[in-house]
Amino acid sequence: MESRYNPAAIEEKWQKTWTEQGLDKTVTDSSKPKYYALSMFPYPSGSLHMGHVRNYTITDVIARLKRMQGYRVLHPMGWDAFGLPAENAAIDRGIPPAKWTYENMAQMQQQLKRLGFSIDWDCEVATCSPDYYKWTQWIFLQFLKAGLAYQKEAAVNWDPIDQTVVANEQVDSEGRSWRSGAKVERKLLRQWFLKITDYAEELLNDLDKLPGWPERVKLMQANWIGKSTGAYLEFPIVGMEEKIGVYTTRPDTVYGVSYVVLAPEHPLTKRVTTQERETEVEAFIQEVSNQSELERTAEDKPKRGIPTGGKAINPFTGEEIPIWIADYVLYEYGTGAVMGVPAHDARDFKFAKEQNLPIKVVIVPPDNVELSDATSLQQAYTEPGIVINSSQFDGMASVDAKQAIVAYAEQQGFGKARVQYRLRDWLISRQRYWGAPIPVIHCPNCGTVPVPEEDLPVQLPENVEFSGRGPSPLAKLENWVNVPCPTCGTPAKRETDTMDTFIDSSWYFLRFTDAKNDKQVFDSAKTNDWMPVDQYVGGIEHAILHLLYSRFFTKVLRDRGLLNFDEPFQRLLTQGMVQGLTYLNPNKSGKDKWIPSYLVSNPDDPRDPQTGEPLQRLYATMSKSKGNGVAPEEVISKYGVDTARMFILFKAPPEKDLEWDEADVEGQFRFLNRVWRLVTDFTTQPREVHNQQTQLSKAEKDLRRAIHIAIKEATEDVEGEYQFNTAVSELMKLSNALAEASCKDSSVYAEGIQTLIVLLAPFAPHIAEELWQQLGNTESVHKQAWLKYDESALVADEITLVIQVNGKKRADFQVPAQADKAELEKYARESEIVQRFIEGKEINKVIVVPGKLVNFVVG
Repeated sequence: MESRYNPAAIEEKWQKTWTEQGLDKTVTDSSKPKYYALSMFPYPSGSLHMGHVRNYTITDVIARLKRMQGYRVLHPMGWDAFGLPAENAAIDRGIPPAKWTYENMAQMQQQLKRLGFSIDWDCEVATCSPDYYKWTQWIFLQFLKAGLAYQKEAAVNWDPIDQTVVANEQVDSEGRSWRSGAKVERKLLRQWFLKITDYAEELLNDLDKLPGWPERVKLMQANWIGKSTGAYLEFPIVGMEEKIGVYTTRPDTVYGVSYVVLAPEHPLTKRVTTQERETEVEAFIQEVSNQSELERTAEDKPKRGIPTGGKAINPFTGEEIPIWIADYVLYEYGTGAVMGVPAHDARDFKFAKEQNLPIKVVIVPPDNVELSDATSLQQAYTEPGIVINSSQFDGMASVDAKQAIVAYAEQQGFGKARVQYRLRDWLISRQRYWGAPIPVIHCPNCGTVPVPEEDLPVQLPENVEFSGRGPSPLAKLENWVNVPCPTCGTPAKRETDTMDTFIDSSWYFLRFTDAKNDKQVFDSAKTNDWMPVDQYVGGIEHAILHLLYSRFFTKVLRDRGLLNFDEPFQRLLTQGMVQGLTYLNPNKSGKDKWIPSYLVSNPDDPRDPQTGEPLQRLYATMSKSKGNGVAPEEVISKYGVDTARMFILFKAPPEKDLEWDEADVEGQFRFLNRVWRLVTDFTTQPREVHNQQTQLSKAEKDLRRAIHIAIKEATEDVEGEYQFNTAVSELMKLSNALAEASCKDSSVYAEGIQTLIVLLAPFAPHIAEELWQQLGNTESVHKQAWLKYDESALVADEITLVIQVNGKKRADFQVPAQADKAELEKYARESEIVQRFIEGKEINKVIVVPGKLVNFVVG
């Protein structure tokens, strides 16, 4: 038996034993209630960082706890393995993406196993594996059958030097491609979309079915879906049959429309442009086409626009109004056109002032109906008010006028009420190699033909050249692209786009429930049994896209008859960031301002190693660029896995940011050493255990109360909001109570030692297992039932009664816990100490607080 706590030895020993015993395998005993604990799976970058360790530790504690509470637990892990970094590695280092990815996966799996997580590796999935993406492609075909996948022209970022499409994240803040440095252009390409907008209303309403999600995340999703109620209105174009359709949430302001604006790329733009305006309009369109969506819509950028020369008619007033084009209107948003109401919209007001366009007031504040003169307007009035200059609607409250004006528009044929969503259909096409190929074939006779299901997967070819230039590597492989049409046999071409990697992560949680099934995407009976995920843990950065897409996929697969539930994740925990001590030179800019901590020679007087300038110290999210990271393996080799876990759990509640502090890590190491000594002292020193009878001494009663308070409090902390930090605190209190106990030969003390180890097991699994075996147990501590507290043990026989005289504490002593007010006063009066303070004085009042204190107010 080890006399000293040696984490490395016991961690390696128990991880090996647990693997041999199959301790972490998923139990299929359906008589037990199920619990599905899931961490968001990682991208295989090659090494784990502290953020990963924190995420997986939180989930692991929950999984271990639930097993001890009698649940059959599914706790899997996999790899979100497609994506750009592997392709960049291929371009930069000549390593095939698959080789790079699988090597990283193997390395990270070893790191995860070294951390002792109770993961069932039999359920492992990798999204880049053909036996996974076969089913990703199959799901795409389900969307196609349901009319939820379609192609249309859409803008992409185009690198004119490399002649290739670049992702948004490959464009820098100046709009240049990170590889070639060229100014990125916007170009239209035919691309694939999924019709998520068909589910907008349900995705919004079903947020109410998620009480276990943070309100902040639900609000972010609701805002992203962006439901608004308004009107679709049509403005006839002078001299043409066509009309310009706009959507507005403010139909009450329509009498104040003084111009309309088209997106420069709107199909009507060229048609409404007059001959004399053609050259200027063409130049403006060309200029805007090179700007990213972000540049065009940025709040702080000046809004630019020019008139087309064309005119529209405001159907409500019959007035002719100019048609403009402007950079801030995007064809992909809404109808690709907006109406300009400068008096009642801040952006329109600024634009109209700059361009000298007319401003007409049609709503005034209810308490100041005189403010109808546009010339005196200093800013747009955007609040509700009273309608003026609006024909038969004058005098109405603007809120009521909205409905009345929409009803009038419908009656006159100018427009209709409409509910609109900010959410747009999901563009899933990527002109990349390392992703799941989209399983369709383009035939000159039959059009777009789905690849037959029996031919799936459409596998990624391996003989691929990566240059970072020209079209997608797949498009260059003629023997892969050219295939006969599966319907008519005519020479046809494969789709060369691959799918957005968010597709892969939108259903992986379903595959985990039946990961090895090679006959179907999953067995619905198994998946409906395990799903929904009971606890999902991951970063807040996935609050919108990943979680929204996963909810969308779940609803579509439900409607295809594969699933019988509406929502994939019952409870969601978004863990905080891990922050490291960071050094910043305020006189430098960009990446240079961060000074890696290993270059700071004197932390008490930190200075820039190059310039000698004093540095600022702060805590910031760990990252390579800031040089403030702490490698998990360093901590583990110095202190062990259990200490790292205990620090992560104790330092901050899971949802809060955690500041990495070596001194606090050291503190947890010392705590585990104390527990080790407590137990080894107990097991190695011969003692006669006595007092099996019911009559306990005061010391035993006090210790037993401490034991059951620890069980009660720790259970409450881990059950509700996962306050692991306070649960660890309860373990420390119990450890202190045991260390200070005077009844070490008692059966109560033995109960305390066992309790401490069982409660410690989910948090520090290796040391708990070792100490449990030292007590003479042969079955794993992780197979023990989680403890239940004894209500009667919590009741104290005696309490400490505080005695005050005129509000000042003068004494305290033990009295029976059941004593009533009169008895407490009697005990207090009879105390010798109190006698000294009240002797010869008149007692004006006696205040008795049952269970706490007696206060004598004397003259």
